[in-house]
Amino acid sequence: MIKEQIAKITEEAIKNAVKNGELGGLTPENAGTVAVEKPKNPEFGDFAVNVSQLARFAKMPPPKIAQAVVKSISADYTEINTVAGFINFKMKNEKLYECIKEIIIKNDDFGRNNLGNNEKTMVEYVSANPTGPLHIGHGRWAAVGSALSELLKFSGYGIYQEFYINDAGNQIKNLGKSLWIRILQEMGTNAVFPEDEKELKNYYPGDYLVDVAKEYLKQNLQRAKELHELNPDYLNPSSGLVGEISDFGKKLILERQKQFLSRLGVDFDNWFPETSLHLNNEIKPAMEKLKDSGKIYEKDGAVWFKSSDYGDDQDRVIIKHDGNYTYLTADIAYHYDKLRRGFERLINIWGADHHGYVARIKASIDALGKDSSCLEVLLGQLVNLIISGEQVRMGKRRKMVTLEELVDDVGVDGTRYWMIMRDINTTLDFDVDLAKSKSDENPVYYSQYAHARSCSILANAISERPDRETGEVLPPLFSRQDLDELFNPETFRVEQLSSLLQTDDKREFESTRALVLRLESFDDMIINAAKSRAPYMVARYILELAKDFHHFYTFTRVLNADIEVMKARLTLVQATKQVLANAFRILGVSAPEKM
Repeated sequence: MIKEQIAKITEEAIKNAVKNGELGGLTPENAGTVAVEKPKNPEFGDFAVNVSQLARFAKMPPPKIAQAVVKSISADYTEINTVAGFINFKMKNEKLYECIKEIIIKNDDFGRNNLGNNEKTMVEYVSANPTGPLHIGHGRWAAVGSALSELLKFSGYGIYQEFYINDAGNQIKNLGKSLWIRILQEMGTNAVFPEDEKELKNYYPGDYLVDVAKEYLKQNLQRAKELHELNPDYLNPSSGLVGEISDFGKKLILERQKQFLSRLGVDFDNWFPETSLHLNNEIKPAMEKLKDSGKIYEKDGAVWFKSSDYGDDQDRVIIKHDGNYTYLTADIAYHYDKLRRGFERLINIWGADHHGYVARIKASIDALGKDSSCLEVLLGQLVNLIISGEQVRMGKRRKMVTLEELVDDVGVDGTRYWMIMRDINTTLDFDVDLAKSKSDENPVYYSQYAHARSCSILANAISERPDRETGEVLPPLFSRQDLDELFNPETFRVEQLSSLLQTDDKREFESTRALVLRLESFDDMIINAAKSRAPYMVARYILELAKDFHHFYTFTRVLNADIEVMKARLTLVQATKQVLANAFRILGVSAPEKM
């Protein structure tokens, strides 16, 4: 990574300049580290380091500091100049060729790193209630969570993906009551949902339960008749009926969620049911641990957790006065279970409406004797679905667009890319019409077309072609064996690229050089994205690389040039194809060969 090398040689040069007394009052202790960035004016160089921050210690003007540091830099692969307090670096051709060589040699592993040092990490995301189809927000967590998991795997983390099934509590009872009404309706009764809006909030009146009801009757018609006779008041069914019906409903809905997520390219290592914590008495160990730590107490007939001791704005009830656990209690036990399973880092993706929960869970981890810094919570903002220029409603309590309908309309690739391409901390406007369009304005189409174009160029190099003047069919410029040998990692030499930047055409030179520099930045981008837990940075990089490649193609004739020039340019095309494929693979988006 060139940025890393530049930072290293600059920091070493600063130390040498301090040692030689050339930086005034600056000492090794306040020299610090440097940041490598892109110059605002590309004519200055490819990379720049601003040393102006050293002025307050050195008591020297920034230009003189830059000049003093440059005198101590020794690097034969770059040209160096200073502008004000900036040290600018312009890479020599041979250094850029080394980057392409690295891509050819590493292939699928280019960009892979060991940032995570195999740290055992659980990524928990989606974790929806099994009460209905997944909504658009779940789609964002699914796409981002799976892409983040792949990004972290690529960066050396030991990743385990888990879906926490919220299959306990009132929402499951509400599912049973709602499904029972749909079953009765399918049986021809006059059962209807309550008209009172306040009471209706305890039901799921969405049409999606009609299919679930039909499936229930297909399997259990006689049982439904028996239950109906025993429960004539359909708005007040027995707890036994509600439990039986809800069990059927949640199992069927969960299975459909699993099938749909797999279609979306999201496959979990484990589906953890909340009910297992209750059935297996797994909440008790966490409660006993909190009790032993002196962090729970009784008040007003309830049991409270002293979360305020750890920065929460108030203490929280974990056992209500009726003896039932709160939602928080199960969440505490679940996170304790994660740690007992040996996970060193926990990454949760939650909706922004759960922001108040973060402090409580972190407090519980500390109270349980663990370090809460092991927990990272990514809070995702909402998705606005835009169709024909207008925002549409989404959810499951009324008839509205579901995530599955969106995927049916836009496709898996389009859905995943759009869901990932913005920072999860910002609201996403998902423009359905644009996401389906085959235009340069659609980032998915534009990016995938870059990969397809690279494949097309390589295919044309080994295909027969017509003579533009005579119409005669000419033999291929290269054979498949020629390209295999050209891209062979074991025999590849930098000398094969010597003619790549030898051109008098300024636009051709600049577009080629820009493309190589973009390819070189891939591994640095991957590390930054992994550190920031930000797969959107990969999506943004893909779009930038696609733009550079299309620009290169506009000004550069890859084929029908000098044979050595063609080889060098085809190698650059192959390198671009490889990096695009690596990036798409992380996002779980296909890299088509034809479009």
